Amino acid sequence: MVGVIVLLLWLVLIPLVVGGITATVVDGRRGNLPFLWITGQLILWAGFQFVCVPLILKEKRFFTDFTKPINAENPLLSLGTLYLAVAAVFLCLGLIQHVRCLRRNKISYCVVSGLSKENGKWYLVLWCVFWVLLLFQMFQAVFMTYGDGDDAFYVAVSTIAEESNTMYQKLPYTGGSTGLDIRHGLAPFPIWIAFLARISGVPAVTVAHVAAPLMLIPMTYGIYYLIGGKICRKHSEKLPLFLVLTELLVLFGDYSLYSVENFMIARSRQGKAALGSIVIPATIYLFLLILERLQENRKITFRLWLLLLCCIFTGCMCSTLGAVLLCMITGVTAICAAVSYKKWRILIPMALCCVPAVCYAIIYVLA
Repeated sequence: MVGVIVLLLWLVLIPLVVGGITATVVDGRRGNLPFLWITGQLILWAGFQFVCVPLILKEKRFFTDFTKPINAENPLLSLGTLYLAVAAVFLCLGLIQHVRCLRRNKISYCVVSGLSKENGKWYLVLWCVFWVLLLFQMFQAVFMTYGDGDDAFYVAVSTIAEESNTMYQKLPYTGGSTGLDIRHGLAPFPIWIAFLARISGVPAVTVAHVAAPLMLIPMTYGIYYLIGGKICRKHSEKLPLFLVLTELLVLFGDYSLYSVENFMIARSRQGKAALGSIVIPATIYLFLLILERLQENRKITFRLWLLLLCCIFTGCMCSTLGAVLLCMITGVTAICAAVSYKKWRILIPMALCCVPAVCYAIIYVLA
């Protein structure tokens, strides 16, 4: 029970608080809870990637055991201690921003904006259908779960990291010692699963097959809710219909083992599923916000660039291919925006946001 509470705190409450750092990016007076939750999780993921990869390359320990003497075998510097400190800083910054906005009456929280009986009964019915289908997909993802070939590697990496207190220094198939696996070490999504398992006391396999789908699937639809809000901006009553149609596409999208829909439901515990279902759609949503501001000659705030940077960091955490894909779509968007709006300065911050992905790609090539 304690482990479940810890997971709920870490996967729901803490991201909501951390999301306060970017609370007023979308609307200066409305704190959209899905937006806060998603952006908070992206910030936490970006911090994890920033902290974890250098420690993996330096072959540092996974966690410090404070019940034992601090020495070379049990150093104070470990992923657990350093990332918990970074997360605490994010938590404090988010909490300060929440308090500041509430004291100045600059924010009011909502889950679904525009939810009213004035939109008609079918509007409410469609929202009910959306929630029923969402719960059905979450049920299927947990109770109809199955192991595939990749689980023999990724879930094993999480389990070994938790039990051996090392990261990518043991073979996941046999448990034997080996050299540092730099290729997979640059995308430590399984280590994040192991981190959740260690702080909660829940086995890594359970976290991967139960906790991860229950968080990542609603997070995916939260992003589509935000994107749908932009698409249906002039016809908000059509937003729940957009989400229901999206759910139907997912339910009937299992035409291949490699489709995005299959990864989202059946393999959501894997980093490449998070890349395709969460990170890339979230990046596209941020592009919509940036282009909207360019079109309206509004200032693009630093917090919006910060979110784009966090998305790129997170994409690198999910998969080494994420570095290439996110650089490509960012570059194409930057060039199209510069040509369309005749604002060439947009190329500079877009290029700076791609620097982390380029660095990880260089490390991968040189290694």
